Amino acid sequence: MSPYDELINELSELCGIMPEYWDIFGKKQITSVEAKRAILMAMKLRVDSIDEIIKEINERKYKSWRSFIEPVYVTSVNEQPLKIPVYIPVPEGKENKLSLSWCIEDENNPPSPPFSNGGTGARLPSVGQGFSGEGDKFILSGDDIAISEQQWINGMHYIKVNISDTIRRDIGYYKINVECIHPENIFPEGRNILQKKSKLIVTPDTCYIPSGLQVGRTWGLSINLYSIRSLRNWGIGDFADLKRIVRWIADLKGGFVGINPLHTITNTKPFGISPYSPISRLYKNFIYLDIENILEVSESEEAQTIIKSVSFKKEINTLKKRKLIDYEQIALLKEKILRHAFHLFYEKQYAQDTPQGRDFQKYVSEEGNVLESYSLFFALYEHMKKTKNTYAWQEWPEEYHNLSGIKVQTFKNSNKKEILFYKYIQWLIDRQLKEVAEEARNLGMVAGLYHDLAIGSVNGGSDVWSYQQVIAGGTDAGAPPDDFSPGGQNWGFPPLIPEKLKDSGYELFIQTIRKNMKYGGALRIDHALGLFRLFWIPCGMSPKEGAYVRYPSEDLLRIIALESVRNRITVIAEDLGTIGEDVRETLRRFQMLSYRLFYFERNYPDPSFLPPDEYPAMALCAVTTHDLPTLYGYWVEQDIKIRKRLDMYPDKKLWQQQIKERERDKALIISALKSQGIIPDDYPSGPKMTPELCHGIYQYLAGTPCKLLLVSLDDIIGTLNQQNMPGTVDSYPNWVQKIPSTLEGIVSDERFVAISETIRKNLAL
Repeated sequence: MSPYDELINELSELCGIMPEYWDIFGKKQITSVEAKRAILMAMKLRVDSIDEIIKEINERKYKSWRSFIEPVYVTSVNEQPLKIPVYIPVPEGKENKLSLSWCIEDENNPPSPPFSNGGTGARLPSVGQGFSGEGDKFILSGDDIAISEQQWINGMHYIKVNISDTIRRDIGYYKINVECIHPENIFPEGRNILQKKSKLIVTPDTCYIPSGLQVGRTWGLSINLYSIRSLRNWGIGDFADLKRIVRWIADLKGGFVGINPLHTITNTKPFGISPYSPISRLYKNFIYLDIENILEVSESEEAQTIIKSVSFKKEINTLKKRKLIDYEQIALLKEKILRHAFHLFYEKQYAQDTPQGRDFQKYVSEEGNVLESYSLFFALYEHMKKTKNTYAWQEWPEEYHNLSGIKVQTFKNSNKKEILFYKYIQWLIDRQLKEVAEEARNLGMVAGLYHDLAIGSVNGGSDVWSYQQVIAGGTDAGAPPDDFSPGGQNWGFPPLIPEKLKDSGYELFIQTIRKNMKYGGALRIDHALGLFRLFWIPCGMSPKEGAYVRYPSEDLLRIIALESVRNRITVIAEDLGTIGEDVRETLRRFQMLSYRLFYFERNYPDPSFLPPDEYPAMALCAVTTHDLPTLYGYWVEQDIKIRKRLDMYPDKKLWQQQIKERERDKALIISALKSQGIIPDDYPSGPKMTPELCHGIYQYLAGTPCKLLLVSLDDIIGTLNQQNMPGTVDSYPNWVQKIPSTLEGIVSDERFVAISETIRKNLAL
């Protein structure tokens, strides 16, 4: 091995790139030097020469020592008093003249007195004293400074001092301001003062579990909101449909309604319609707005003239009758009406500073820079689409790539009203979604809305443009080859860089979790295994050539727990796939519910199905997902037939093997139901799927101790085709299939009354 390769390996280890992993087939996979180098470059490290690599290695080895104070500390509320290390560059023998002071401020209650003593030597309150309600300030000097460790780095002497916080902190976010003064100019760059801010995150040890789930269990309905067909919507399910479904499931004594991710997408085919490939996970898709329930729409003469016109009604009826969803046309029509509504709102509410206008301004103020950069992106996105015919921001002129660049700021100042329009849209979404969540709470649902958080955001979108410093361009996240995807999976979005994420105080991660927990009672985190390690695939390489990168899982899980308790929301960690050691045990320690699918719960290596009593209690159980066949589709091998038709099998042998395994599995399902007394012993071994057999499988799951049971709408109504066929783009109608029946018909369907009674009887509800 060359010296260059050895240094790449050393730097890779420091950056969390795993040198090897065991795949699902039990084979060890070794990460190549080429993959490591590509990943290091995506992490924004310089690795072109040996000298550059050595420099990067030294920076990582001594990063803490050179930081003065690290950017963020995440700790348990039960690990107090806090001790936070500070690293001070001071010549040996000069330590006794140091003065070290610090202040810890609650994020919601900053101190009113200035922190700095101005270098005058005036003493702040001693340890243990503080300004109650104004932040707590402490000082150490001279012999009071206890050195816990020393280090020489490139001829500079550093000392490590642990500052203590004697105030017991509640869970939450805090700012730490640290200042070190020496009477001589001994610090780097000839200074006599060092100042830096850091973030302190004090977290609970577990996520929130409502009292109704601590001692009981409940069931809910899983829907794809976009697929809902109703007599009143505009060709795609919306928040009014969701509210009606919430009322319906509450009447059936269900505890929650699970919905697809509502993240912002472009609403353009073929790549911009997947709810799991958003351009932003921070905000939501306006296509779900109930347009006719917006006050300004009803008051706008222009909007009403359009809506009542014969041509518009005809277009809406056409969209409603279509078998597949036309995202682009629906979005176009909704945006057209929204612009008229916004014009009226701007003139009559915002400009006149009415209570309605002030409520909007309050929302904008609370959302702050996150909403500002999101809305600025969309104003730019539409501008570039019209003037340059470009979509991804990487195709824009280079001077528009930087959020803080002069051209971007000039555009921002010249397009304030247009930017305000996108803020208005998110305000409307916030209000309508809040109404649905409040309806669920008022109806006594245990969890109410069960949201879904996608794994990441696509490269050309708002999140990546706004947070480029923490996102690894030049790579995609994905999964290594397994029996589900023999060629591996490339999910088409860049991963977060662990080191940069921590350097930023985990801000993007915090905002993402917080915003997706708003107005819900449960949140499913897709591919929660990525909180521990994520599979990176350098651009130009196949998934087989990718590598796992470690993440600061303890910090990330603690942040999730904090937001969970603050938002009173249960967390479901989707833990399917190639699982690392102790992952499920760690998730269980944080009281995150496991995600168990009937299709996959087996007595491995035996293929027979796991008995209900062997499922874990701290889990959500379900039969299927959007990426897997529905029960009716599974039974007639619809997924296998489609894959065969699309030539997705590398050889005839694999296709025949899957047919044989499916026939075996159907017989094993019948056997499992018989073992629980759900169907009689003389039940035929090769039956068709029927409502009774479908209900029997859900009765089987209701017999588990799992806290949550998720029932698929598609299973109960007998849908054959799954919503997404992994590995396809436009050869299969992914994300555009409507349910065959109207919502009005479904809510009176006796099959749902029957399944509710069956489940509730077995859940003892």
